[in-house]
Amino acid sequence: MTSLSLTGGTPTSVKADALVVGVAIGAKGLVLVPPADAVVKALGKGFAGAITGLGATGKAEEVTLVANLGGTGPGVVVVVGLGKELAKGAVYDGETLRRATGAALRALRGNRKVAVALPTSSPDAVRAIGEGAVLGGYTFTAYRSTSAADHKPPVENVVIVVSDPKDKATKAALTRADVVARAVMLTRDLVNTPPSHLHPAELAEIARTEGSKAGLSVEVLDEKALRKGGYGGILGVGQGSDAPPRLVHLTYKGGRGAKTKVALVGKGITFDSGGLSLKPATAMEEMKMDMGGAAAVIATMRAVAELGLKVDVEAWIPMAENMPSGAAIRPSDVLSMRSGLRVEVTNTDAEGRLILADAIARAAEDKPDVILDIATLTGAQLVALGARTTGVMANDDDLRTSVVDAATRAGEPSWAMPLPPELRKGLDSEIADLVNSGPREGGMLTAGIFLKEFVPEGIRWAHLDIAGPAYNSADDYGYTPHGGTGAGVRTFVQFLEDAQ
Repeated sequence: MTSLSLTGGTPTSVKADALVVGVAIGAKGLVLVPPADAVVKALGKGFAGAITGLGATGKAEEVTLVANLGGTGPGVVVVVGLGKELAKGAVYDGETLRRATGAALRALRGNRKVAVALPTSSPDAVRAIGEGAVLGGYTFTAYRSTSAADHKPPVENVVIVVSDPKDKATKAALTRADVVARAVMLTRDLVNTPPSHLHPAELAEIARTEGSKAGLSVEVLDEKALRKGGYGGILGVGQGSDAPPRLVHLTYKGGRGAKTKVALVGKGITFDSGGLSLKPATAMEEMKMDMGGAAAVIATMRAVAELGLKVDVEAWIPMAENMPSGAAIRPSDVLSMRSGLRVEVTNTDAEGRLILADAIARAAEDKPDVILDIATLTGAQLVALGARTTGVMANDDDLRTSVVDAATRAGEPSWAMPLPPELRKGLDSEIADLVNSGPREGGMLTAGIFLKEFVPEGIRWAHLDIAGPAYNSADDYGYTPHGGTGAGVRTFVQFLEDAQ
């Protein structure tokens, strides 16, 4: 994995295989963004001409490699675009720096040491560059042959050039970047793991291992404990599979300074066939990612412990495999949920909300101040918001605003969505308390309204639908690879930091 460190001095004085600098689109052409201007002084005026000659425009995330034949500094200078030149006194936002760094590090895989000399006007900028460096170099190689010549390893060490490498706030920002980036990579690894190697029991064991190493209290409920506890939603979804379901409980205590208690809930469907309401074949190809919410919560809990945040956090992570068999739940079946409500199943492919409902109900029993759940829940999220933007719903407007704000500052695009009360009628059942699948129109919102039914009065709750953001089906971009993205971790860590 890529390690991070800080250094002072001029960019070209760093001993490294490559040096990353920034350029922007100026009114009169390409603009070198400080400290890139120091590189020109060291390498000569011909360097600027070489960049232009190679076609660099300054467009965001555009990467241009220039061989340094002058004998001073690293052998390769990597010029990455930051977009339009900023007005005097303005600073680049964290996400711009994060994506630029990630794009550069993707282009530099296979190198041992890289120096990054992008604008570091604040600790937050250092944090963003650090996250981009680690995440941009990410690769998933667990199931590749070691002889795969086309697969270059990530950069071993990234050195970020700053004005004062001994500054406490700057050092703390780098430490935080390392912790959070490693948590995101854990989430990516879990999402990318094939379902043949990650059944509910195996995912639960990973949660136990990661939680124990981080000093968390860990409890794993097996199918017998779930039956005794009345978790009809989790058991119902899991009963069609030979791999039985689990419910993992992780606990972190923030110490004497903790004033807020937050519960996190993450959907852990290790593979979703749709059950008897079978998905089309092509719709199953990426359904190993349907445990992205669970992975994000596991990784967040580890990060919270490593950062030592002053907030109490409980995690309830339901896990099941949704498969068709003679034992699977059927449309028209009625499930008795942990909360006491009874749900008529009208669509077995609306399974995520069933396991989440049980976990939310259990989390509410401990009376937290806030419950946040995260799930790859609905295809309707993709239709409404696309592949990169999380839909955020809540029973409290201020909480919803806080979650979206935290996500924005963390660099994870999110959008506030309503829970229109008139859509509740679509969940009415003639024989039970409610059905699990309503009308097609407003499907993301209806799923949120279903979950809201399991949140008691007086507890603030927000739901994050990451059906699109959890998995990148397209090409790499910025610091985001094809496959698992790690969506939700940075949002949760930022929210929990704010809650201290």
